[in-house]
Amino acid sequence: MSSSFITGADLATDRLVLRPWTTGEVAAVLGDTARPAHWAGDFPAEGDQVIAGLFAHHPGWLGPYGHRQIIERDSGLVVGSIGLFWPPDDGAIEIGYGIVASRRGRGYAAEATRALTAHALTAPGVHTVFATVDLSNPASVSVLEKAGFDRSHTDIEANTARYDAARR
Repeated sequence: MSSSFITGADLATDRLVLRPWTTGEVAAVLGDTARPAHWAGDFPAEGDQVIAGLFAHHPGWLGPYGHRQIIERDSGLVVGSIGLFWPPDDGAIEIGYGIVASRRGRGYAAEATRALTAHALTAPGVHTVFATVDLSNPASVSVLEKAGFDRSHTDIEANTARYDAARR
C-alpha cells in the first residue's frame, strides 16, 4: 500500500503526483494550444477531453478538492486524470478516474484513487466518496476494491454498482 502526502497543491504517492489542472493544460486538451511535452503519448484520452470541456461550466471541479492530472513520478509524464465532482451532495462526493492505455495494469488508478479519496475525506462536510461503475468493466471494479471501496448498491437493470469509501 502506498502512502500519500500533500506538497503545496499537489498530492503525492510513492509513484505518482496528483497535480491540479492549469488553464494552459485545459486549453491544450481542448486543442486550443500546443500539446505539452510532459504528456504521455496517448494522453489525453477521450474522458480527459470530455472533463476538460466541462470545467467552464463547473469551476468548483478545479478547486482544492477538484480534478487533477495523474503524473508518473519516474518519467514526469501525465498518464491520466482523476477528480471529484464538486460540490458534495449530502456529504457524499463522486470520484472518477482514467489512466491512458499505455500505463494501465500498473496499479496507478487504485493508487491515485486512494490518495484523492483520503484527501476528499478531509474536506468539510464530506463523509463519503463514491463511484458508480458499469459491471461489464471489471478493471474499474478492481480499481475501487483495491482502493478500499465497498460495494453499497447494485442496479441489475442498469448493470451498475455503487462503491463507497467513508470516513472512519
